[in-house]
Amino acid sequence: MHSFEEVMKAKTLLGLRDTASLAEIKIRYKNLMHQWHPDKHIQDIDTATKMSTDIIEAYKIITEYVKHYEYRFDEEFLKSKTLSPSEWWNDRFGGR
Repeated sequence: MHSFEEVMKAKTLLGLRDTASLAEIKIRYKNLMHQWHPDKHIQDIDTATKMSTDIIEAYKIITEYVKHYEYRFDEEFLKSKTLSPSEWWNDRFGGR
């Protein structure tokens, strides 16, 4: 697991709100990768390559962090309640 400082640095690099969903994170990642693609910055390819690498690493850090805490929340939620699988599904997804 990454340190809190690494997560905050990644969040800042990607320009994310504290409440960003995985879908919003993915959209921001794709937009930044498109913006900083080395093919678009022929004159300064080294900077673009570094930014692309940093964006990829930040995306990995943030998504691992979010998925880890979503998993922990689900695990704690399940421990706090005794539900059948169908009750859990309905509680989690509203019976969809």
